This record gives sequence, C-alpha cells and structure tokens, in this order.
Amino acid sequence: MACGATSVIPLWPEGVPGLRDIGPEKIGGGYNSNVSEASLTMAGPAVDRPNGTAVIICPGGGYVRMSTAREGDQYANWLGSLGVTTFVLKYRMQEYGHPAPLQDVLRAVRTLRSRAAEFGINPARIGVMGSSAGGHLAASAGTLFDHPLGRTGAALDAVSARPDFLMLMYPVITMQDPAVHAGSRKALLGAKPSADALQLMSLEKQVTAATPPTLLIHTQEDTSVPVENSILFYQALTRAHVPAEMYLFEHGSHGMGMRDGLGTSSNWPRRAEEWLRDRGLLTPMAAAQAK
Repeated sequence: MACGATSVIPLWPEGVPGLRDIGPEKIGGGYNSNVSEASLTMAGPAVDRPNGTAVIICPGGGYVRMSTAREGDQYANWLGSLGVTTFVLKYRMQEYGHPAPLQDVLRAVRTLRSRAAEFGINPARIGVMGSSAGGHLAASAGTLFDHPLGRTGAALDAVSARPDFLMLMYPVITMQDPAVHAGSRKALLGAKPSADALQLMSLEKQVTAATPPTLLIHTQEDTSVPVENSILFYQALTRAHVPAEMYLFEHGSHGMGMRDGLGTSSNWPRRAEEWLRDRGLLTPMAAAQAK
C-alpha cells in the first residue's frame, strides 16, 4: 500500500454476530454513531520507511458515538508521521451493548495479526490506543483478550487477540462509584447492570501480569472522566509488575485530543513519541529484527 493511502477493512465478512436492525449508521460533524458494521480504516505511514508497528485507534464518545475526526483521524495522521501504520476502529456501541464492542476490538487485533504480511506490519508490534470510552475499549483488549465473551466461534478465534502495547488517553476504566463515568456505564451495561458485569468491566480489577505495557495520559482538569480512572489502572499495572508510564497534566478538559494552547498537556504527543521510541516501537522493522 502506498504511504498515506487508506482502505476500509470489514471485520465481520461472515456476518455481524447478533446482527440487529437498528437502521442506518449516522455520520456527520466528525462523529459516527448507530454502528452495526464494524470495520478498520487503514492509513499507511506518511514516511518513506514504515517501521512495521501498527496501532488500532478507538475513538471515544461514551459508547454512544465515536469522535472519529478528533480522536481517530488526527491520531492516525500523527502516528503515520512516525512511521506507524494505523487502523481506526469503527465499533458497535449502545445499540448492542456488552460484549459487542469487546468482540469488535479483539476481532480487529486478530485480523491484523493474521494478515500482518499483507499489511506490512510486525505481528508482534500491534498496539491499541483509545480515548475516553475508547480508552475503556482499548484497556478491555489489554485485559480481556482471552475472555470467552470476546470469541464468536469463528476460526479466527484461534489467533491471539492480546495487544502488544496500550496507549490510553483520559480513559474510562472503572464501572464502579465514585470514579465511574455513568454515561459510559449505562450505554455499555444498561441501566441496571449486574454485580458480575460491573466487576468484569471495571478493568482495574482485570489487570494481570499478561496485560501489555501501557502509556496513560490524563488531566487534573478532567471533570467528565476523573483522573482517578488512570490512577487506578496504573496502580493495578504496578502491582502486577506490568511496565507502565503515566503523565498527569494540570490543564486540559476531557476530550482535549491534540489541541494546542493547553500548557504542558499539549505536549503529550512528544511524551508519547518518547515512550514509543524507548520501547523500540519506532525502530524500523528490519533493524529491529536484526538485533
């Protein structure tokens, strides 16, 4: 694929699991909603020598809609400039509820890993990045990658769905008070979720030593998804001895994306690039394999 080129990859060519008649998808103003047909929009690296790293990007929006432009396309353009091949995930949301989003993100990882040669990526360098509720989905992939609810009985279930790294932007993590984002909880689990569902989808409780290395970015000014969400996940990662790095900035409201003018928080892409580089994820694939 030519550098910077895009293509759309359907995730369920054999048929969407539990397909429902919810009407047409809604697209406009930089947002997508009412999704049934999950897919990946691939963007090739915008540099001459792609490094083989791939990132699945999960836009946020409370499991009600997806901020595809601000928390999808913008991130893809930035990562592409670093030589990363990106895949913006369009996933099912409140019209389906749990576990449909989990199935979609795990299917995305399995699809990329099984077709890595076709996409020119390293099957051992597939990460998931997410913002807000998309951060919850990304963290779900990093903690529930082997859960039975993430399988549909397809042959592709045999392929590992474990991401190799996570990048979480002001993520929803817990489904329990007092730090929960109530809107995301209702959209994903319904108005009266069971105790088991709350426990399973409170992802700070699902971290193990197998959870992949994680970068967390959040702000003190976030009044929608409290910073405690990232702190809870970081603490769980630390207890499990999972490599993790966390940046907590003073300024920047929820959904800041890549906005300028927010003080030091506007520099988070530099910190993220440093983290990716330090982990060897920006090293060209041929050089990495030669080590």
